[in-house]
Amino acid sequence: MSQPSAFNQDYFVVKAKENGVHVIGLTRGSDTRFHHTEKLDKGEVMIFQFTEHTSAIKVRGKAVIYSQHGVIDTTE
Repeated sequence: MSQPSAFNQDYFVVKAKENGVHVIGLTRGSDTRFHHTEKLDKGEVMIFQFTEHTSAIKVRGKAVIYSQHGVIDTTE
């Protein structure tokens, strides 16, 4: 039995270190566009996923990003 495609996608976690951290999803395809924005406040954590529609993310503000590739602190 094969797993749903969501289990085969990359997940990452963003933890806000200040109020007003923006996480912006960018689309796939020939024209990269913003397609989704989330605003996090200090201490909030959100789990995100790369999908067939989302190829990249942009994080604006002080946050820690956790992924299978490691931990990134935007303040360093």
